[in-house]
Amino acid sequence: MSTGPQTIAPIVPSTGMGLYVHVPFCKARCPYCDFNTYQRMEKLIGPYLEAVTTEIGLWGRILRRPAVNTVFLGGGTPSYLPEGHIGRVLEAVRSAFHVRRDAETTVEANPDDLDEAQYGGLLSQGVNRLSIGVQSLDDGLLALLGRRHGSAQAIEAFQVARAAGFTNINLDLMYGLPGQSMAQWQDTLNRVVSLSPSHLSLYCLTLEEGTPLHRRIREGSLPEPDGDLAADMYDYARDLLAEAGYHHYEISNWAKALGNTGGEARHNLGYWRNLPYLGVGPGAHSRLGGHRFWDVSSPARYIAKVKRWEEANPQPLEALNEKVLRGVPPVGGQEHIGPRLACSETMFLGLRLLDGLDLGEASAQAGADLEAVYGPEIKDLIGLGLLERQDGRLRLAASAYLIANQVFTRFVG
Repeated sequence: MSTGPQTIAPIVPSTGMGLYVHVPFCKARCPYCDFNTYQRMEKLIGPYLEAVTTEIGLWGRILRRPAVNTVFLGGGTPSYLPEGHIGRVLEAVRSAFHVRRDAETTVEANPDDLDEAQYGGLLSQGVNRLSIGVQSLDDGLLALLGRRHGSAQAIEAFQVARAAGFTNINLDLMYGLPGQSMAQWQDTLNRVVSLSPSHLSLYCLTLEEGTPLHRRIREGSLPEPDGDLAADMYDYARDLLAEAGYHHYEISNWAKALGNTGGEARHNLGYWRNLPYLGVGPGAHSRLGGHRFWDVSSPARYIAKVKRWEEANPQPLEALNEKVLRGVPPVGGQEHIGPRLACSETMFLGLRLLDGLDLGEASAQAGADLEAVYGPEIKDLIGLGLLERQDGRLRLAASAYLIANQVFTRFVG
């Protein structure tokens, strides 16, 4: 008995997805960096541009031109690309996907890469949000971190970007650095607050195994970061930014109201809410259709594999599964997100947001009753004063912000 034509369920829901574009090039690699970035590979920038725009086009084809809510160009250093390259990437994105009219489009930039005309060019090409890697306004600490800019240049970059017309600007700062004093942190933070950026991301230094900074500390040429002092720095930032009118909405992120919006980083909110996203470029990760997968890390291998995929002339997909992903040459690895992993990720990502998560909504998204799955853990953490429950929402207690990972590990495994 015929039931009529079958409707193909979209791999990307009608609510859309985020799109991340990884730019793996840097003029100089910072000694604390553990990201998939490379220096002295300028000869590959042109072939990379051809490959990443091709990959964008192929994903748009096989996913049937889904809606895109946010676009984020990260790295590496997107602002290090030659003039016009970012415009070509965004043109490819608009051609391949249905980019919503109100989409947030972010580009990461170093303070010493762009002038006012170039910032204006980014605006005209559709970029409406900047994330500038300031890290510190102390010149000695900037030298320690291997940054190419000085404090005066960082302030000037922000002012020039604003003069060019950008209103939505995030500044990245780091604390808990080797030898960093509270006075240095207070000076940086007060000077940054006086600039009144719309968004601030404050990250405590994480020493990654194998990085030059980690080796220097292990060898004793730099002091171990002081964990207690880092906690005091975080508390100082919370108090100062609250007084300055910033909304602390995620463990490491603060925003000011921006027009009719709260100013939060919408692309990152998609990660924390465990929503679908596609990553393109060397080493970029994706989460689509119950699968996590990632492109090969090597820029040269990536370029060659995208070419192979283009020659295969892939056609629109009816489903995304392990077999399909094995047939996508740029994909270097994958992981199926089963029911338990979906529950785990929904919990610990959602709890990074200080408003927490609505257990009913989160359960519907995860496909399981999270209260039933994690009842004992939730009860225990509430009893320890690390979680709070109010009006159906579960969130971190303020006392747990600095030890959040100890909470999250209870929902892993």
